Amino acid sequence: MTDEKNSYLFPADRLKDFSTQVFMHFGIFEADARQAADVLAKSDLRGIDSHGVARLHTYVDMLELGRINPKPNIKIVREKASVATVDGDNGLGLIVGPKANEIAMDKAETYGSGWVGVCNSNHFGIAGYYPLKALERDLIGWAMTNSTKLVAPLWGAERMLGTNPMAIAFPGYKEPPIVIDMATSAVAFGKIEIALRKKTEIPRGWIIDREGRDTTHPQDMITGGAQLPLGFEREMGGHKGYCLASMVDILCCVLSGANWGPFAPPFFVNQEMPARSVGKGIGHFFGAMQIDGFIDKDEFKKQIDDWIHVFRKTKPAPGTNGPLIPGDPEREAEVLRSQAGIPLIKPVVDDLLNISRKTGIPLDVESLNP
Repeated sequence: MTDEKNSYLFPADRLKDFSTQVFMHFGIFEADARQAADVLAKSDLRGIDSHGVARLHTYVDMLELGRINPKPNIKIVREKASVATVDGDNGLGLIVGPKANEIAMDKAETYGSGWVGVCNSNHFGIAGYYPLKALERDLIGWAMTNSTKLVAPLWGAERMLGTNPMAIAFPGYKEPPIVIDMATSAVAFGKIEIALRKKTEIPRGWIIDREGRDTTHPQDMITGGAQLPLGFEREMGGHKGYCLASMVDILCCVLSGANWGPFAPPFFVNQEMPARSVGKGIGHFFGAMQIDGFIDKDEFKKQIDDWIHVFRKTKPAPGTNGPLIPGDPEREAEVLRSQAGIPLIKPVVDDLLNISRKTGIPLDVESLNP
């Protein structure tokens, strides 16, 4: 989450409107532009600053270079009752992802569960956005995606996998839902970007340098290093993070016909292109399940409430307030930021102002004090 000291506080609606207009400037239909902006806005509201408007300049760069199709023909290319593969036609992942997720949810409501693989897409924002949509329809939702090679496999010293995030959400009865949203790397790449912007060091176990040595200097990642899988060392469970990343890679890409592993296309314009292609674009995977196919829906949701109550009563470790429920920090951030605004550090504001100058879309910063 952004350090809110010395940050500009933007009303969430203002940022969402700015993003919408920017996407429309590049020829994206208004409804699709609003959908894309909604994904970014949800990330900022939930305190996942690395995937909100801080990413907007990268989408702009890709659209300017013609590396993303602003008006994709998104279609099902293979299908059985509860499963399908969707070709995103190289569209903005913030548009392709929500449409594929809708297909999965529609199938779940018809057949009990729905599973959709996606190829030929691009970066789709936070994985957690999609199961949150499933919750609105009283479904259990899943989402995952592969991404540009950034992560070394366990005992490897070069980039071979993406951060490959995955998310799942379970509805509660009276309690808020349980929302699990995590990268399979030790940390999301966006947090390394934030450290670079702030010129701060990062914890041990996040990255290695180009020689494969552990380092706490984020620049070492940029100059030929790699991120590490969750757990980072064999003794700390690094094999588990590596296996989870592999699972995401196969479900998202091998299953749908997207580019897996080191062949995933880059999201940033200055990243090297893969030596060859083994599929189409970036891949995603979405799932949705009807609860009452397994158990009475209300009984399940009440048991989720009980689960939450039991875990909240866990004896706290020294110096802590006790365990959090998955999704607590993001939910609390959303309540706060919906009222107070979205804190943006100066480098992000500078990026937005650069977009404003390029597109002619106004962004009022003068009225906001850092």
